[in-house]
Amino acid sequence: MPGFVVGDEGFELDGRPVRLLSGALHYFRVHEGLWRHRLGMLRAMGLNCVETYVPWNWHGPAPGRWRDVGALGRFLDAAAGEGLYAVVRPGPYICAEWENGGLPSWLTGELGCRVRTREGRFLRAVDEWFSVVAGEVVGRQVDRGGPVVLVQVENEYGSYGSDRVYLRHLAERWKALGVTVPLVTSDGPEEHMLSGGAVPGVLATVNFGSGAREAFEMLRRYRPSGPLMCMELWCGWFTHWGGQAASREAAEAARVLRDVLECGASVNVYMAHGGTNFGGWAGANRAGDDHRGALLPTVTSYDYDAPVDEFGRPTEKFWAFREVLAEYRQAAGPLPALPPAPPVLGSPVVARLGEWAPLGEVVDALGDEERQDAVPPAFEELGVERGVVRYRFEVPGPRGPYPLRLAGLRDVATVYVDGVRAAVAGDVDGGGVVPAGEVAGPASVEVWVESLGRVNYGPRLGESKGVTGGVLHERQYVHGVRARALRLDAVEEPGASRKVPWRAWDTTGGAGGPGLYRGVFAVVGAGDATLELPGWVRGFVWVNGFCLGRYWDRGPQRALYVPGPVLREGDNELLVLEFDRAGGPALPVGAVAELPSR
Repeated sequence: MPGFVVGDEGFELDGRPVRLLSGALHYFRVHEGLWRHRLGMLRAMGLNCVETYVPWNWHGPAPGRWRDVGALGRFLDAAAGEGLYAVVRPGPYICAEWENGGLPSWLTGELGCRVRTREGRFLRAVDEWFSVVAGEVVGRQVDRGGPVVLVQVENEYGSYGSDRVYLRHLAERWKALGVTVPLVTSDGPEEHMLSGGAVPGVLATVNFGSGAREAFEMLRRYRPSGPLMCMELWCGWFTHWGGQAASREAAEAARVLRDVLECGASVNVYMAHGGTNFGGWAGANRAGDDHRGALLPTVTSYDYDAPVDEFGRPTEKFWAFREVLAEYRQAAGPLPALPPAPPVLGSPVVARLGEWAPLGEVVDALGDEERQDAVPPAFEELGVERGVVRYRFEVPGPRGPYPLRLAGLRDVATVYVDGVRAAVAGDVDGGGVVPAGEVAGPASVEVWVESLGRVNYGPRLGESKGVTGGVLHERQYVHGVRARALRLDAVEEPGASRKVPWRAWDTTGGAGGPGLYRGVFAVVGAGDATLELPGWVRGFVWVNGFCLGRYWDRGPQRALYVPGPVLREGDNELLVLEFDRAGGPALPVGAVAELPSR
């Protein structure tokens, strides 16, 4: 059987030198019906390998419960079918601008900063996760006839911690589970990162977006011999809501790619194709050099300014990279042709929303059971990964108006006093006390809190969501809080729409309030499309039960991508969950345009 090994100067397969020309493509960010097309685009760009993270929280929604772990195996099989090697990066932490860096919130909510350490409860959970992943990976290693050539241990650990006992445990666990291909780590090319993240006996790689020669010189200080590899060559970047769309000039990115290859190194282009944060799985960052400042949520699109854009189209960067890669690929003959483009929507349509239900009634119909506590329970205590929580409590009286304050608010709260909207409060630094207006008692108060995505990088990784520090009226804590959660998953469960008490949406009086809106639109010629929501403020969209992700009028993203396989000929159901103020009932659905051919 073939063997993939680490040689003195490079990788070898059965004694033959192999340079990995890899591209990142996350199966969980691409509709499965489009995997083969996107993999074919990587081959056409000149790559011989695909890399993917594996998100623990996406597959493990609750302790001991697993969701479609077989998707990883099916993706690896699809890669093999396209003639590509595969690099698998299962964490347990992946970053990836993904919710909580891939760590389950049910675990980080319990352990806090003890995650990513030798803490026994964390290691026991990780061991179970690795066992599940191994079932999809071990039998698909290259020495068993599959595509997998590398498995990564943790991810950029040197940017976070220094627990060598933890890292050694991970490496030993993979070997015990039957991983025989080389194990690797990846870190930034800085002293503290490489010294904190490297593992004896495990190949170290580096991540960067420029300065290839300097980065590899730093790597050689820690690994004097063995293959050089850039595990993440950042050819673009991600985008935050309210920020500028990421962009990097194609010629400049191609020059850095050439620099990497001229060093004799293997490379993984991050991202070759970014895809989309469907389902509200986008993560967030904290501002500031120390990553402890204001929350910066990531947009739904993970286009990343990649060579293959969010819609699967070849960009100028694709052609520039293809030209460079053509000089360094080891296969004989010309580069493969581009695969046929997926179909696009036959003709634009207008989706019209005609029914709605107020948010409170939606929570009563689809939400979890309401519970009462002395203080507000965090999202994690309620088992909520993505969604909204309604907190209800009574301010005693009689008493005059005093400031109402929410301690440790994460992330956005809308406050209603005796049924009237009184304030909207936002997380400033994730730890302070946030003013939420003045309230006179007695009064009934509702506080609706949304999560905008959990932090995926830095020391604030794993922080809880909700009202995490209590409710204060003047300086007095308010006790006796009822909480009920609406998980995003509940909206897309079979039969959910039939449980909602729909009513006709009369738009003559202006925009509607927070709630769930429904409509049906007919399609002729199903294919890739985009959906716009003019006038709508902030929420989520489902088409035929598939969550397209979050929309937000802050921009810069103005439309959501609708994968062609989600649509069907004839009638299609559209649901919009709005948390602030609805726009008009007419939502444009347009076809994805083709880019100019080269």
